[in-house]
Amino acid sequence: MTIQQVLFLLLLWMWLPHPCHTEMLFRRTPDLRPKTFGGRASGNDGKAIHRQKRGWMWNQFFLLEEYTGSDYQYVGKLHSDQDKGDGSLKYILSGDGAGTLFIIDEKTGDIHATRRIDREEKAFYTLRAQAINRRTLRPVEPESEFVIKIHDINDNEPTFPEEIYTASVPEMSVVGTSVVQVTATDADDPSYGNSARIIYSILQGQPYFSVEPETGIIRTALPNMNRENREQYQVVIQAKDMGGQMGGLSGTTTVNITLTDVNDNPPRFPQSTIHLRIPESSPVGTAIGSVKATDADTGKNAEVEYRIIDGDGTDMFDIVTQKDTQEGIITVRKPLDYETRRLYTLKVEAENTHVDPRFYYLGPFKDTTIVKISVEDVDEPPVFSRSSYLFEVHEDIELGTIIGTVMARDPDSASSPIRFSLDRHTDLDRIFNIHSGNGSIYTSKPLDREISQWHNLSVIAAEINNPKDTTRVPVYVRILDVNDNAPQFAVFYDTFVCENARAGQLIQTISAVDKDDPLGGQKFFFSLAAVNPNFTVQDNEDNTARILTRRNGFSRHEISTYLLPVVISDNDYPIQSSTGTLTIRVCACDSRGNMQSCSAEALLLPAGLSTGALVAILLCIIILLVIVVLFAALKRQRKKEPLILSKEDIRDNIVSYNDEGGGEEDTQAFDIGTLRNPAAIEDKKLRRDIIPETFFVPRRTPSVPDNTDVRDFINQRLKEHDTDPSAPPYDSLATYAYEGNDSIAESLSSLESGTTEGDQNYDYLREWGPRFNKLAEMYGGGESDKDTS
Repeated sequence: MTIQQVLFLLLLWMWLPHPCHTEMLFRRTPDLRPKTFGGRASGNDGKAIHRQKRGWMWNQFFLLEEYTGSDYQYVGKLHSDQDKGDGSLKYILSGDGAGTLFIIDEKTGDIHATRRIDREEKAFYTLRAQAINRRTLRPVEPESEFVIKIHDINDNEPTFPEEIYTASVPEMSVVGTSVVQVTATDADDPSYGNSARIIYSILQGQPYFSVEPETGIIRTALPNMNRENREQYQVVIQAKDMGGQMGGLSGTTTVNITLTDVNDNPPRFPQSTIHLRIPESSPVGTAIGSVKATDADTGKNAEVEYRIIDGDGTDMFDIVTQKDTQEGIITVRKPLDYETRRLYTLKVEAENTHVDPRFYYLGPFKDTTIVKISVEDVDEPPVFSRSSYLFEVHEDIELGTIIGTVMARDPDSASSPIRFSLDRHTDLDRIFNIHSGNGSIYTSKPLDREISQWHNLSVIAAEINNPKDTTRVPVYVRILDVNDNAPQFAVFYDTFVCENARAGQLIQTISAVDKDDPLGGQKFFFSLAAVNPNFTVQDNEDNTARILTRRNGFSRHEISTYLLPVVISDNDYPIQSSTGTLTIRVCACDSRGNMQSCSAEALLLPAGLSTGALVAILLCIIILLVIVVLFAALKRQRKKEPLILSKEDIRDNIVSYNDEGGGEEDTQAFDIGTLRNPAAIEDKKLRRDIIPETFFVPRRTPSVPDNTDVRDFINQRLKEHDTDPSAPPYDSLATYAYEGNDSIAESLSSLESGTTEGDQNYDYLREWGPRFNKLAEMYGGGESDKDTS
C-alpha cells in the first residue's frame, strides 16, 4: 500500500462520524468528612477553609462538526457513583445550548446534539451538569462544569482579501526580485490537522514570474524583462489547503503586474543632418527651428538636455530645451548679416539627464546631429551709427544753428541713399528741424530752458529706394542755462506798518526767486531804487532782506499807503535785475503790535453792527425778495383760465363741465363751427392738445351741406382719417360726441338759438337740479349784469 493510499484512508476515517463513548463517572468519596487545609485566609477572620471532595471524574467531550446523519449525534455520558440504576437520580444540564443544541437523558445521563454544528461559528461550548434526587429534588453532587470541543473538518476553502491585485516591478530586474506578496486565509482550525495549511502555486504567468509556496511572495523568474517589448502581465495565483495535497480546497486571485520604466535606452536623433533657414532681419531671440531626439523610455528617464558642442556658429546661436515637448529650440543669439556670413554649421548633442549607473554598459546615453543654418537675404532698413544721441546746446543760440548730426547707412550691398526726417509727434512745437540729406539737426524756433529743459526727439531714417523700411533713433537735446531772467519777489507780500511804530522797527522780511539755474547757485542782492525817508532795506546776505522803518509814528489819516520800490539783482553774468514794489499800509495796532484796523473809513462808521453783519442782512433781504418774485410768477402761471374767453364765442363753443371733477377748466374745446363749415379750416392750423413732431398740410375736403346730420359728418371724417397716409400717428384721442334725442335737458347747443343774446332765457337751468346750478349762475348772472348796466 502506497503512502498516498494510506493518507486517503486516514482522511476518509477523519470525515466519518465517530460516536464518543466517554463516560463522566461520579465516584463515591469514601470519606465524606470535610478536609481541613492548614492555611488561613485573612478574608475569613482567621477561620480554617474547608473544601468538600467531589465525586466526579471528568474528561473533555469532543464532537465532530458538520454531522450529516439522520439521528441525533451522540456526545457522551454523565454518570455518578451514587446512581444505583434504580432511577432515583435525575441528571440536569445547563449552559451553552443546553436544552436546544444539547439535550440529556434525565435517567441515563446520555448527551446528544440535536443539529449540525459548525466549528467556524463556535469552537467549544461550556455546560454545567448536576445530579439530584428525584424525590427530594436535592443535589446529591455539587454542580460541575465541562466543555464540549468541536473537532474541525476541512469544509472551508482559502480566500484572498482582494479579487484583483495590482503590482509593479522595474524592468530589467534580476531573477528573484520580489514583486508583491498575496496572502489567503482559511476559516478552518489551524491547530487541528492540515485543514488550514495553505500552499501557494502559480496557474498563469509562467515563465515570467514564480510564487513561493509557503509565503505567497511573487518573484520575477526571467532576467532582463524589457518594458519596451511588453509592459503588462497577468498572473493567477492559487491557494490550496491540506498542504496542497489531493482533496484540499483551493481559491484563486489575479495579480496584474506592470513593468515600470528604467533608463535603459539612450536618446537617438532620427536624422544625422538637419537644415534650417532664417532671414537675416530676424531679431535676437527669434526661434529658428527645433531638433528632437527620440527616447524609448518614459517620464524622467526620457528627459533630454540639448547643447551646442561644436561648430562655427556657437557664438551666434543658442539652444534651449523645452521640457513639455522634449525639443531643442534653436534661437538667434546675435544679429545676423547676410553680407557677412550666409551659412552656419552647428553640432548639437542630446543627453539623458537621469542616467542609471546600473545600465552604463548600455551607453553612452547621448547622441549628436549636425544642424546647418542658412541665412537669407532681406532688404534691411538703415542702421544708425549709435543706438541713441545726446546733444547739449545753450538756450540763447541763434535760429538755424546746427545742434548735432545723426548718421545712418544702408547695410545691404546696394547701399541705397538715406533720407532723414523728424517724427513730429515728438516735436509738436516744431522747435527743431533736420536736413533730409545729411541728418543735421538745427533750431527753427528760439529755445527757452525755463519752459523745457529737455527735448526728446525721434529721428526716422528711410531708404530712398524703399521708403517703407525705416529705422528710428532717439535724440535727446539738453538745453543749457543762460542768465536771461531777473529775480523777482518769491511771494506777494501784504505789508503793514503800525501808526505807533518806532524807527528801526522790522515790518517785513522779503526773499526772491529766479527761473535761472546758475552753476554756483542762486545769489541775490537787495537795495532801494532811491533813498526813502520812511523806510529802508537791509540785505541779510542769505537771499533775504529786512524792511525797516526810518522814523517814528505814522498816520493813516494823512497817508494810508506807502509804495516802496526794491531792486533785486543776481550774481550771474550778465547780471539781471528787477524792481519790485512793496505796498505798505498804515494800520492801527495794539500795544503788542497786532494789527486792528487799516482802513481810514472805518473811523467814520457808527458804532453798532459790523460790516460783515450788514452784508449778511443785505443778502438775506435779496434772497427773500427773489423767493417772493418766483412764488408770484408760479402762482400767476397756475392761474385758471376763464371758462368763456369772449361773449361772442358763446354760440361757437361746447363747454365740457363736471361739478365733481373741475370740468370748467377745459377751455380747449373743439370748434363746432368747423363741424358745420369744413371750408373754414385755416391752412396749417395745428392741434392744440398735442405738440406735433412733423407739420402736415391739411387736406381740403368738400364742404358738407348745412342739413347734413352731424353723425354722418363725424363718420365721414373718421373714415378720411383712417385712410389718410399723411395723418400723424399721435398718441391722443379726439372725441366727437353726438348727444342724441333722448336727453332730459334736450340740446345745450346754441347753434339753433337766436342771433342775439336777449333772445336767450336760461331760467330753466335752475329746474334741472343741483348739477346745473353753476351753469345757471353763470348765464343767469350775465343777464342780471346786463340789465343793471
